[in-house]
Amino acid sequence: MAVVLGARNLGGAMIDHLQARGWRGAAVARSEETAAAVRERGALGIAADASDPESLGAALAKVCDELGPPSLIVNAVSASRPPGDGKGFGGGPIGEATLDGFRGWAAAVAEQAFVFLSTGIRTLRGSSDGGTLIQVTGGSARRAMPGRGLWSAGAQASRAMAHAAAQEVREEGIHVALLIVDATIESPKTAEYTRDAPANSLADMRLVAEAVEYLASQQPRAYTHELLLTPAGDRWVP
Repeated sequence: MAVVLGARNLGGAMIDHLQARGWRGAAVARSEETAAAVRERGALGIAADASDPESLGAALAKVCDELGPPSLIVNAVSASRPPGDGKGFGGGPIGEATLDGFRGWAAAVAEQAFVFLSTGIRTLRGSSDGGTLIQVTGGSARRAMPGRGLWSAGAQASRAMAHAAAQEVREEGIHVALLIVDATIESPKTAEYTRDAPANSLADMRLVAEAVEYLASQQPRAYTHELLLTPAGDRWVP
């Protein structure tokens, strides 16, 4: 049974793919409207704040009560909370960025990843079968770009926590993996500014969902703790 945090674009594609492959599915969405759309597609939809430990814990407890213990929990939440400081995507150059920008672009992302990992580990520990936790992030987890240092700081903090968690719980039968999608993801959210981009330069949500299933299918003798996806039409940086 799979639980996806985030259910509108990428998260929704994950739920749809996993259900089509025979998984029972649940999704945690910030709005009741999105949760209702999940329920219309046959999955359990729960409106909750995935950045709040109590709210997320209650949502996962509800999943366990209604569907049983999950074997897969995926964090596909867009966790940044950009302030209205006019600095643009990523927070702007460090010398011009604001403290509110840091809190919205870096701290909010890192904090939500911590809530996911810590709450997810406790949830999977409740089952004797363990399971898989997958933190989804972008290419900024690997490198910083000018004007987007705050955004990268949050993503790299998420990567560090996923790496630490993977080492801490792997012997308990809990598989923690970081899935880096190093590209713009083609979705309704990005349609306005990607309409003229070549298809091979954009990540496909369906293929990202397949990567999630691949990670969830791994056995303890062959874990992948970090998987990088890059479209052929976009640059690849070793």
